[in-house]
Amino acid sequence: MVMLAAKYLIWLGLVHIGFGLTRYRGILLAALREGFTGRFAESDERRAAFWFLMAGPLTSLTGLGAVAAARGDQGLILTMGICLLLTCGVGVLAFPKSPLWTILPPALIFIAGGLGFVS
Repeated sequence: MVMLAAKYLIWLGLVHIGFGLTRYRGILLAALREGFTGRFAESDERRAAFWFLMAGPLTSLTGLGAVAAARGDQGLILTMGICLLLTCGVGVLAFPKSPLWTILPPALIFIAGGLGFVS
């Protein structure tokens, strides 16, 4: 179960990147044309594009870390689950209609795996 949740996060991160590149293509190209540096603080839409894309690699990285941890370090899996749960909770409270709730299942599975209930 833990490995499945980890692979789900890797996939979710990659989809996040692909969707972000598609959805924010115009904004990203404009920022590149304008020199990129400091160009994402200019509007809410540009900030959203930046953070949306940043979430993809971080989500995949979490999944990759979980794959490594599932091969031996249960404490790391538990810590990752707690971090994901906190991120989910704060994110959903701040933005109730956001898709941040999608990280709840892997968070709970990682916590259960870290505590030895699932493998």
